[in-house]
Amino acid sequence: MKVTPENIRSSILIIYTGGTIGMQTDAATGALVPFDFSGIYEEFPSLRRLNVDIDVHTMPQLIDSSNVRPEDWSDMAAVISENYDRYDGFVILHGTDTMSYSASALSFMLENLAKPVVFTGSQIPIGVLRTDGRENLITAIEIAGAKIDGRPVVPEVSLLFQNRLYRGNRTHKCSAGELDAFRSYNYPLLAEVGVKIAYNTAAIAPAPPVVEPLRVAAMSSEGVAIVKLFPGIGEATLRAMLSAEGLQGVVLETYGAGNAPTSEWFLRLMRQTVERGVTVLNVTQCDSGSVEMQLYETGQQLRAAGVVSGYDITTEAAVTKLMYVMGKNLTPNYRYELMARPVKGEFTL
Repeated sequence: MKVTPENIRSSILIIYTGGTIGMQTDAATGALVPFDFSGIYEEFPSLRRLNVDIDVHTMPQLIDSSNVRPEDWSDMAAVISENYDRYDGFVILHGTDTMSYSASALSFMLENLAKPVVFTGSQIPIGVLRTDGRENLITAIEIAGAKIDGRPVVPEVSLLFQNRLYRGNRTHKCSAGELDAFRSYNYPLLAEVGVKIAYNTAAIAPAPPVVEPLRVAAMSSEGVAIVKLFPGIGEATLRAMLSAEGLQGVVLETYGAGNAPTSEWFLRLMRQTVERGVTVLNVTQCDSGSVEMQLYETGQQLRAAGVVSGYDITTEAAVTKLMYVMGKNLTPNYRYELMARPVKGEFTL
């Protein structure tokens, strides 16, 4: 494996959107205030030892990640698109609560992507002495700038947290209090960080074989909903959810390997919903494992009703993929076809 010579530097753009990683303590008041990333080299002089040149773009309106909207994904994608030819890689600093949603969304939106886009954040503010943000930031920058034979090592949307690099649309935030806050239950790590960064090249998506201009796809969040099944869910309640005006796509969180009630009313509602042109995607409530609709009678009946198997997709990727597909203004049959196959490695057939 030939590593790019040290005299060839990578250029990285950090996109600061908000979140815990960007907070520090104000010396005068003791309150947490946003960190000024324009002084990143002064705050983290060790960055000068990396073989990268760093610029910072701070979003005009910093957001708590619990307030993230699809419009914010469009803004992030626009910054990448506008600067795509100027930089070798991008690092997005983001709050942890919805980072998996944002990483999933950009994985679909950034069509023809051939450069690294690394999401990272922290559980402890970067201005606090024992912050996890410092190592997450430095490592994300190093990965975004890493090349082999002049080509980027990780040319896809990824998420770096606590010494592990994941495919962005395979992640789920699993802990509110642990520093090791993310997991990818159904897909292997892209890299593990120790004394050296050990890249799992077999798991990393290759760059497109033909270099084409980056294209940002539209997203449509109107009419997308999550319905989580639970024992005792009533017909009237479910009917109200599925009869919502403007409903176009539903992530149906089922049990185990994609199982659901066999009640006649339930299956009738599923058929009626699909017949109205609504795309229904079957996703398991389990952290790991896959929907296998052919295994049991309930799954077979859902498939017969026109429900799409989500295989081992996460809810975060399922929701954002639905928004991506809805943004293409396809007929129900073409929506079904696109939802039923992986387009950015978001599930395994």
